[in-house]
Amino acid sequence: SRAGGLTSSDKGARGGRVDTAGPALAELVEAQGAEVCHRAVVPDEPEEIRRTLVRWCDEEKLHLVLCTGGTGLSPRDRTPETLTELADRVVPGFGETMRLRTLAHTPRAFLSRGLAVTRERTLLIAFPGSERGARQCFEAILPGLRHGVETLAGMATECAAPHRS
Repeated sequence: SRAGGLTSSDKGARGGRVDTAGPALAELVEAQGAEVCHRAVVPDEPEEIRRTLVRWCDEEKLHLVLCTGGTGLSPRDRTPETLTELADRVVPGFGETMRLRTLAHTPRAFLSRGLAVTRERTLLIAFPGSERGARQCFEAILPGLRHGVETLAGMATECAAPHRS
């Protein structure tokens, strides 16, 4: 499947901070067999996030977009709202699972606003901006990620197949 990675970070877009979460997510999804076709770092500006995601979903027809950053509680953290505005559907289990599984590592994990939505045949997932948080959240959702992407993209034919541990 074809994937993209979008980092929302004012400091990262200005070159004031090196983005490590975006490359980590790209590495993790490539290890699952996806091809990361697009990567970008944009400021925490909803319009810039929206413009990039619409192009990747509607024109590039990516199957999966991994967003990192903008999921906290600061006034500039707007990634979940932007994804929700673009969404056909919200997929609550991704955010729920990320928070539930990472609470064991980070007592404040419940403050993260990570979530997943669909836009036509693209699954978009918002991860924390820290590399550690992004990695832990990716590992948490990994058991259902491929099946979710394949089902949405029309590649999966059997939904009731037994899962592999």
